[in-house]
Amino acid sequence: MNPCSPAPKSGSGSFAERGIDWGAFRDWVSRDHSFDVTRDIVNYAKKYYQCLLDRDLQPLLAVRKTKRVHILKALSNLAKFLGVYDEYRKLIRKYGLSWKAKAPDQYVIARLTKVQDPNEVFEWVKSVKQKLPDLANFMDLISISGMRLIEAVNSFNLIIELSRQGRLSEYYNEEKEALEHFRFQKIFLRKSKKAFVSFVPKDLIERIKLDEKLPSRHAVQKRLLNVGLKSRFGDVREVHGTFLTKYLRQPEIDFLHGRVSTNVFMQNYFNPALISDLKERVFKAIKEIETKIS
Repeated sequence: MNPCSPAPKSGSGSFAERGIDWGAFRDWVSRDHSFDVTRDIVNYAKKYYQCLLDRDLQPLLAVRKTKRVHILKALSNLAKFLGVYDEYRKLIRKYGLSWKAKAPDQYVIARLTKVQDPNEVFEWVKSVKQKLPDLANFMDLISISGMRLIEAVNSFNLIIELSRQGRLSEYYNEEKEALEHFRFQKIFLRKSKKAFVSFVPKDLIERIKLDEKLPSRHAVQKRLLNVGLKSRFGDVREVHGTFLTKYLRQPEIDFLHGRVSTNVFMQNYFNPALISDLKERVFKAIKEIETKIS
């Protein structure tokens, strides 16, 4: 169903004069976002578009902050699509809202005050493998690679798909024991979140090749809930990064976690192809992690 703009409230101006072609909006969003992110943006926009049309963001003040950020981003995309982004920014300022991430110092404070035993995260991984044995290889993949959940699901499925087609060498560099995500840019190089390379042992790749593909990241999370486990994939990624600090430098970790910034060093000087011992040092961390989750 493609809702058109309802009758405008008094003083609602140009927002309420526009109809919304949701199919065209979905296509527009999908040019720069993955399938899952596009779906979330469109769903939030459909649910809250009235706030944009009526120039009334008051209902969003009652929404929890973490969810509100996603709504505001969705409405931002819709405002750009409708050509009223400047008006939307004024509206945001009027209500004192923001969809921007925390300031860097707030992230540091959050980490300092977040008391967490890495072993607790590893025990969670082992619990998932025990209660959902068919996800064991997937949990190993995400634990030793540090990929985001959506990236891990896409990678897992791509390994299986290409293996069945006899084309796995297009993705997995057996000599380097590395998944070369950069060769599939539409899947792994998203607008704000990227994955370039992940070192993965050959034996895990061989096990994954025999698995069945996963429906989606949402399906994985739902299965966890069904067996009484909460989703802690973000914690797994964080612990992975912490273990890498024992063996790698910050630019190397940023590269493996897809956080290649625009600073001068990353753009002009960091070249992972020239670091001959990168694989060796990464595998030291992998071996350590494997002992924790087996």
